[in-house]
Amino acid sequence: MTGDDRTGGGLTGDELRIGVVGVGERAALAAHAHRPGAGARVVACADPHPRGQQAARRLFGPGVPVHRGHEEMLAAGGLDAVMVLSPDHLHARCVLDALRAGTAVFVEKPLAVTTEDCDLVLHTARTTGTRLYVGHNLRHAPFARRMRQLVLDGAIGRVRAVWCRHFVGHGGDFYFKDWHAERRNTTSLLLQKGAHDLDVIHWLAGDSLRRVTALGELAVYGGISDRRDRGGERMSEWNDPDANWPPTALRGLNPVVDVEDISMLHGRTGNGVLVSYEQCHFTPDYWRNYTVIGDHGRLENFGDLDGAVIKVWNSRRSGYRDDADLTVPVPRSEEMHGGADRLLVEEFLRFAAEGGPTQTSPLAAREAVAAGHAATKSLRSGSVPVEVPSLPAELVSYYTRGQR
Repeated sequence: MTGDDRTGGGLTGDELRIGVVGVGERAALAAHAHRPGAGARVVACADPHPRGQQAARRLFGPGVPVHRGHEEMLAAGGLDAVMVLSPDHLHARCVLDALRAGTAVFVEKPLAVTTEDCDLVLHTARTTGTRLYVGHNLRHAPFARRMRQLVLDGAIGRVRAVWCRHFVGHGGDFYFKDWHAERRNTTSLLLQKGAHDLDVIHWLAGDSLRRVTALGELAVYGGISDRRDRGGERMSEWNDPDANWPPTALRGLNPVVDVEDISMLHGRTGNGVLVSYEQCHFTPDYWRNYTVIGDHGRLENFGDLDGAVIKVWNSRRSGYRDDADLTVPVPRSEEMHGGADRLLVEEFLRFAAEGGPTQTSPLAAREAVAAGHAATKSLRSGSVPVEVPSLPAELVSYYTRGQR
């Protein structure tokens, strides 16, 4: 790419030429983008680990160059877009380098692991005019989209509170046996894992958290002394949903475990909605439950994938009744995350090539990280209230207008 064609990462030929940074557990996202002959093609990858390099050749063909680092891949040129799927603490550096190279960026959530890095990324994308997209796939999840539409339709009146309970049933295997377990890589799971939920909470509330308090602790996994380095393994190799129960029976945790396995946040959004968010990594079940309370009823999801339903109570007072005034089934799908991953990538490909509005938002992604970061500060300093820093009005305007 050269000149104006390069700025913003627009399509320069018949196919969008994509580079992938980090070919690990989330490489399936890049596989959705690899559509030779249909508008997009992965033409280069970067991964320092031999396992990642082998996976790149298997997924995208032996002829695709595989570099040891993203700098080398960007220097080789010939890219219209980059998908950053590396571990979270590496996001900011990869994204900044790609933005400065004028290459449109998809970065898996969270945008970064500190508010400061998020803000630097947003400022850089605006300064360079390069398109930035963040992979918050829950905005494409059928249950979340239907809850959002019910709120917009006025099914429960004006929203006054949003509660979320996240039962992370496989948390020990998913987050305490690799890099996720270390503060230096994630800040906290209240930020790393919570970024999804906080983004949806903000979406349902109609505004972002501006003041938070939190508490939490390393209640279970900190007491397990059986540790080992799994740097050469993939999570799919050690995760066994039929084993490792109870949680105290887990073995082979990461050598360093210093993030909380249970945490709770309370806060208030800029438009006055009260928020409660609870996250636990040693429950027997794995799903998210959102409750949205308005001044004319409430709605709640039961399940978040196949077979899930959303129930609305908004006609009268009563005791507990299972027969809600409105029951909305969530469409079934055999795809990962109810088809949200595929829809997410399709939106990115269109945005990278053409620009325009998107369901996800770098601004919202920043606000989710900022809320999680502030809550982590509160949690680790005696639950003192912490203000979530705001962005300059001109930067908010830029992203609200779709990066125009």
